[in-house]
Amino acid sequence: MSGILLLDKPQGLSSNAALQKVRWLLRADKGGHTGSLDPLATGLLPLCFGEATKIAGLLLGSRKAYETEALLGATTTTDDAEGDVIERRDVPPLDDAMIRAALATLTGRIVQVPPIYSALKQDGLPLYARARAGEDVRAKPREVDVQRFELIERNGDRLRLLVECGSGTYVRSLVRDLGEKLGCGAHVTMLRRLWVEPFLEPRMHALDALIRLAETDPAALDALLLPLEQGLAGYPQVRLDGAQAMRLRQGQAIGWTAPDGECVALDAQGRAVALAEIRAGQLRALRGFNASTGGDQGI
Repeated sequence: MSGILLLDKPQGLSSNAALQKVRWLLRADKGGHTGSLDPLATGLLPLCFGEATKIAGLLLGSRKAYETEALLGATTTTDDAEGDVIERRDVPPLDDAMIRAALATLTGRIVQVPPIYSALKQDGLPLYARARAGEDVRAKPREVDVQRFELIERNGDRLRLLVECGSGTYVRSLVRDLGEKLGCGAHVTMLRRLWVEPFLEPRMHALDALIRLAETDPAALDALLLPLEQGLAGYPQVRLDGAQAMRLRQGQAIGWTAPDGECVALDAQGRAVALAEIRAGQLRALRGFNASTGGDQGI
């Protein structure tokens, strides 16, 4: 059992709970997800099984896109609707130009403070565990990349927003900071992940549909798995013959004339042999793979 399943995570489940449910349905020995979604959030959660777990960390660092709804006029303990309201404030007169101007200040390379109710660890413990224990938790500011933070629609005090961002960005923090810039506070009431590179137009599978399929045609679940090669679609590719693939799998370097950089080495059948690096005329494996047994769906 090896490959990637593009789950449409339902609201109310943690990412790990969703992973364990799907892993049980697939009867997979190894599984991992590629970046947590809050229980409130829905949308794309790539799940990696078998050999594909070796690239879960690479997908974790990928660019992502979200649609979110912000409610102006109230801040909460968690920066979303699952927390307790800390403060309510009147929403000042705002037009779309004022909102877009505030959004622009939160776009680009910015510094943000993660929510204290997050999985970030401090001295070995998640921040949310410390916060729930009543500790005075202070998350450290950090730099993040926000490529797009745009207003899609406004309905009274509710803003529908589009976010495209790099790894480690918290949409809850963006919405919280937007509320402060507008002078009234805000929190997330809806969050949906739209895509994760390289799955820019993902065909997602709902958990309920997977459960029904497991009951009626368990073997059909395997066909929903994408091969791990599709998770490496953003890397340059090099093709190896049989002897070269064997040498690379055995940890040997191969003479290779190409610009330096990371790439995916494929065998003659198009299966990933290794995530590799070309340096000083040598091709060396950074992370080797066994032959993929995933499905053959397109992204």
